[in-house]
Amino acid sequence: MAEALKNIYNEAFIERLISAIEQEYPLFVSEQFRALFFEDGWEDLTLKQRMRKITGGLKHSLPDDYEEALKILYKIAPQFSGLGGIIFPDYVEQYGLQNWEKSMHALAYFTEFSTSEFAVRPFLLKDPKRMLAQMLTWSTHSNEHIRRLASEGSRPRLPWGTAVPSIKDNPQQTLPILENLKNDDSLYVRKSVANHLNDISYTHADIVLRIAKEWSGKDKKTDWIIKHACRSLLKKGNRQALALFGYADDSPITIDRLTLHPDTIQIGDSIQMTFELSSESTIPVRVEYAIDYVKSRGQRNRKVFMLKSTIMKQGENHIISKTHHFKDLTTRKHYEGIHTLSIIVNGVVKTEKDFMVR
Repeated sequence: MAEALKNIYNEAFIERLISAIEQEYPLFVSEQFRALFFEDGWEDLTLKQRMRKITGGLKHSLPDDYEEALKILYKIAPQFSGLGGIIFPDYVEQYGLQNWEKSMHALAYFTEFSTSEFAVRPFLLKDPKRMLAQMLTWSTHSNEHIRRLASEGSRPRLPWGTAVPSIKDNPQQTLPILENLKNDDSLYVRKSVANHLNDISYTHADIVLRIAKEWSGKDKKTDWIIKHACRSLLKKGNRQALALFGYADDSPITIDRLTLHPDTIQIGDSIQMTFELSSESTIPVRVEYAIDYVKSRGQRNRKVFMLKSTIMKQGENHIISKTHHFKDLTTRKHYEGIHTLSIIVNGVVKTEKDFMVR
C-alpha cells in the first residue's frame, strides 16, 4: 500500500527544517520547536493539520516581526521543494494578510519551489479586485511557476483550495489572465489554463464554448488547451462541444457483439468488455463507456470513462477490449446490485448491457 501523503511531514522532515533554520537564525531554540511535534495524536493529523502545526511552530519560534521572519524563510525555502514546501506560502497565508505588498512578493517567491496556489485564496477573499490585478500582472512574469500561479490560484474549483464564491459565480473576472496565458510556451502553464476552463464549464458552459470557438484553429497550443478544457462537456455529451471537435455524427457507426465476462462479479473483482466497432464512412470517432453504479440507497450514478479517440475510415472495423476494476477506492465505494454498462460513440449511447455485482 502506498504511504499516506501526510507522511511527507515526518521526523526526518522536521529535523531537516530545524537544521536549515539553525544555519540562518542563531536565536532559534531547536528543542522548543521539536517539542511541538510527535506528541500523542500526531499520527491522526491530516496533511493539512500537520502543515498548519508546522506553520504555527515557525510563528512561535521565528522573530515576531513578519518581515524579519520572511527573510529567514526566504533563505531556507529553496531546500524544500515539492508538496512539503507549502509550509512557506502557508506561513504567508496565516500571518501576512495585513502586510499585502510583502506577502505578494513572498507568495511569488515561494511558488517557485513548491506552490502558493492555496495560500492566495484568503487574499482573493479579502480583496478580490486587488488580488486579481496582482495575478494578472503575474500572468506576464518571466518565471513559469509564477505564471502558473496566476491561473491555478484563481481557479473557480481548485481542488483542496478554499472556495472563492465571487470567482465561481462570475468567472469572467479571470478571463484576462487566461488570455495572457493561452499561448504560453510552458505545458505546465497550459495545463493549468485547461483545468481552469474546465472548472468554469461546470457552471458556465456557454463561456467555455465561446472561448473554445474563438481559440480553435489559431495555434496548436490553444487547440490542446481547449480540447482538455472541454473534457467534462464532452463526457456529458454536450452537443456543441462534440460538434466543435468533429464528433457531431454517430449514424455511420455501429456496435456489434458486446460481451461482458463474467456477467456476475464480486466486489473487488474485474469485468472485461469486448465489442466490435464499425464505420460506414470516414469520420472522427470518440468512444467512451459508462457504468451506472448502484449507490448505498439503491439509486444509480453514471460515471463515464474514455476508451479512444480516432478517425475511422469507411469500412473499417475495430475490436475493442477493456478491463474495468471494481475495487473499493477512497473516492468510490461499490455496492451490490444490477449495474449497467453503456457504449457511447460521439455522445450517443449505441448499446448497453446489464451485469450483477454481488
